[in-house]
Amino acid sequence: MLKKVLKVIGVVLAVLIVIAGIFYTKVYFSTESRLNKVYAVTPQQLTFDPNDSTLLATGERLITTKGCNDCHGGDLGGKVFIDDPALGLLVAKNLTKGKGGLPQDHSTTDWVLALKHGIRRDGKPLLFMPAHEYTLLSEQDMTAIIAYCSQLPNVDRELPQHNLGPVARILTDLGKLPLVPAEMIDHNRTLVKEVKAEVSVEYGKYLSIACQGCHRENMKGGEPVAPGFPVVADISSTGHPGKWTDDQFMETLRTGKTPEGKVLKPTEMPWTMTKAYSDTELKALHLYLNSL
Repeated sequence: MLKKVLKVIGVVLAVLIVIAGIFYTKVYFSTESRLNKVYAVTPQQLTFDPNDSTLLATGERLITTKGCNDCHGGDLGGKVFIDDPALGLLVAKNLTKGKGGLPQDHSTTDWVLALKHGIRRDGKPLLFMPAHEYTLLSEQDMTAIIAYCSQLPNVDRELPQHNLGPVARILTDLGKLPLVPAEMIDHNRTLVKEVKAEVSVEYGKYLSIACQGCHRENMKGGEPVAPGFPVVADISSTGHPGKWTDDQFMETLRTGKTPEGKVLKPTEMPWTMTKAYSDTELKALHLYLNSL
């Protein structure tokens, strides 16, 4: 009797292993196809004066408020931001033209391809680069970011290449990990010239683009953005921020401490990024969130 039970268990396990193998083979080739797709786009032409100090100052501030330093490091020289056996090795590129960084002929057009389209100059997609958010920037703001990044001091830092783990591939295949933002972009969309900086719902909605990656488009939050992360908070009018005053909202996004006494981890809620927002930006963002 025991032999029969063990035999049945062995058969079931063998079948499950075969099914798992077939599933992962499908996942692997599906993700490989998506990672190697070549996008044919016509990049919008942006021009700027590289000596415009106001433009460069705006770009420097946007680098902070848009979270570029969180992934690429304080000097934008790149870093490994995920190193996990299951998820794999995900690396934020060295954005300077130092050793291990961008090629010397990296142009404004190449920057547009990356920021607006989420692709490299060869047309293949960048991985885990939130271009689906940057593509919604105004022409004015994108130009400022490119102008600032184009004159970064060289940082010599050679980094390893991405190496995707099985969990990252499975989550990508199931639509749970935005590994290929280029798939989420309207590549024919033209950038709006500018969005007026004022305390308005419209400006708050524009700023909220940076929040959508975690809190979703409706700002209601939900399931964790990745394994091991906490459930994402509701920051619409039905969440805690809907009960806060403007001053409490600004204090929270600048110190990481909520009116309820909770201390927010910068790795989970990047208040080290939002603390660089102006009063106008934070009030507009709060106004928009409360409108939802």
